[in-house]
Amino acid sequence: MKHIAIALAATTMLATPAFAQVSNLVGPVMANPTVEDIEERCHYYASLIDLNRDAIIGDAAEPTVETTLQRYDDITSTVFTGQFEGGLYAQVMGTPELRAAGGACAARIIGMQSEISLSRPLFERLEALDVSDADATTQNYHADILGQFRRAGVALDDAGRARVQEINDALAALSVEFARNIAEDGRTIEIAPHELDGLPQDYIDAREVGENGMITITTASPDVSPILSYAVNDNLRRRVLDVYSQRAWPANDEVLRQIFTLRGELADLLGYDNYAELQFAERMLNTTDKVEDLIVETEAAARPVAEADYAQLFAMLQELQPGAEQIEAHQLGWLAPKVQQANYDFDRQEAREYFQHDNVRDGIFALTQQLFGVEVRNWDTPVWHEDAEAYELIENGEVIGRFYLDSHPRPGKYTHNNVVPLYVGTPVDGIPVAALVQNMPDGLMEHGQVETFLHEFGHVLHFIFGSRHRWAGTSMFTVEWDFIEAPSQILENWVYDYDTLASFAVNAEGETIPRDLVERMNAVRYFGQGMGEMRQLGLTATSYNFYTQPIPGDLGEAARDWQQDYSLTPISPTQEMQAAFGHLDGYGAAYYTYGWSRVIAAEMFSRFLAEGITNPETAADYRRLVLEPGGTKPAAQLVRDFTGRTISFDAFRETLERGLPGE
Repeated sequence: MKHIAIALAATTMLATPAFAQVSNLVGPVMANPTVEDIEERCHYYASLIDLNRDAIIGDAAEPTVETTLQRYDDITSTVFTGQFEGGLYAQVMGTPELRAAGGACAARIIGMQSEISLSRPLFERLEALDVSDADATTQNYHADILGQFRRAGVALDDAGRARVQEINDALAALSVEFARNIAEDGRTIEIAPHELDGLPQDYIDAREVGENGMITITTASPDVSPILSYAVNDNLRRRVLDVYSQRAWPANDEVLRQIFTLRGELADLLGYDNYAELQFAERMLNTTDKVEDLIVETEAAARPVAEADYAQLFAMLQELQPGAEQIEAHQLGWLAPKVQQANYDFDRQEAREYFQHDNVRDGIFALTQQLFGVEVRNWDTPVWHEDAEAYELIENGEVIGRFYLDSHPRPGKYTHNNVVPLYVGTPVDGIPVAALVQNMPDGLMEHGQVETFLHEFGHVLHFIFGSRHRWAGTSMFTVEWDFIEAPSQILENWVYDYDTLASFAVNAEGETIPRDLVERMNAVRYFGQGMGEMRQLGLTATSYNFYTQPIPGDLGEAARDWQQDYSLTPISPTQEMQAAFGHLDGYGAAYYTYGWSRVIAAEMFSRFLAEGITNPETAADYRRLVLEPGGTKPAAQLVRDFTGRTISFDAFRETLERGLPGE
């Protein structure tokens, strides 16, 4: 599963333009800010928003594209940068005070965003703008803006708009609180050194034994995942999973109740039956019926494959523990590598020896150059932590984008992997800037982590390639949100290509990954995909049901029941995963986005399969037709432009069925 891929705003206005005003306050992320520095930067953004809003409303002349639409674009650009720069500080800064200041800034700017979307004077000026002589992109952008205002509630009476504003302000604050509770939940487990039997030696060597003779294990993924995969001690795996699945609980249950309640009220005020209907209105799958159809169709394809996966896992469990009657949740991660080795002759730890983090990073950069003709170079700019790095994307000697990379876990930092888009174009040079925040090992990586790294970097590329337009409100970030994962999911295929891996995958002796190991990696690739897809359906149902059904009395019990409908193994009765399921806030009812994007990615990858996955002409078309247009065209048209046909479920179904015996 890929974790949160892009940090999300709490409201729905997602336009993202280039600044008209230039200030020394705006620029690269501050590396060592004080709380006062963050507040000053935030105040500047707020002032710039007010300046442009007042200029539009106070202009008595006939509105023009330059005086009205351009200024509005500048407003939404500032909103975009203010909330995401603040959000980045909340994710990566080294003290609770700095992270809180970043979160407060993001909430403040999101509140201003809501005020803008409810401003009748602003809407009336934009509505009066005649764009009939403008180009088609500008006309479509103008129409989209007016639609955003209407969906936000601009037509409500004074009391209605005031209540919408109150709700959006409250939701912005709750979003910050929800994320902070996850990041700052510092649970640990003390274990005896012998309990690490079965773990990779480098993992054991990196854990310090305390004065009491015990080792402290955190709930960070680089600590937890290897234990769940390799620890011989069954009880240790159970204990670790119990603690991991209770992060931010019970604190976040109350936060979630407020989020669900307020979003339900917001939907009602805006004339929708539930929040899912409101949220889906601007998506590719724009009704709840279409999402439910996707769930049903995916389950029909995935369940037989999942049952085949389960049969292999259960046979292994019975061999290891004769008399076992079922697979428990804490045994899944442990059984999978054993089946992979016994049935497919694939050893994860053998593969792991070839994936050192820095080599993986450099290999992904080299693949970017091979596919898209751009070079990644170091960017000489201050960073906020010694682990953080900065890079530029170069094409024909020109800098076309920049990004930060913060790869390793530390206390208080955001706990998963995501891209934070920062500037569609800075006021100084108009160059897009993003940050990739991850929690990868500082050393050897699992092949699945390599896949995740490339997935997340795909978001960086999509943002940079798709944000170089006149109107930032037509940037990559305004494409339909249930398409947003597809351009990253398609890139995951390259980590199974021998030539790609051979360019960077070397062990400590400098030996290149063997071709037969990659062949075995491909043979085992589809094992577990069925059960993985069923788990994704459980998460999709959890996301969807919380926003379409009455709020349950016990959130954890409801989440367990919804996931159990799709899980072939029993969900642990101690699991409280909803409390740390960040998508319940950021993706709301729309976790189905991942499943639908996998359908789209399979459809698009079919052209690469037909023409060669390193074919430069195919890659150039993909960049030109899918990535670079950003939000200037409907996502369905982007796919059709690249593949020559409409999206179907067939390619995804065929991919799933490769996990069936004999396939």
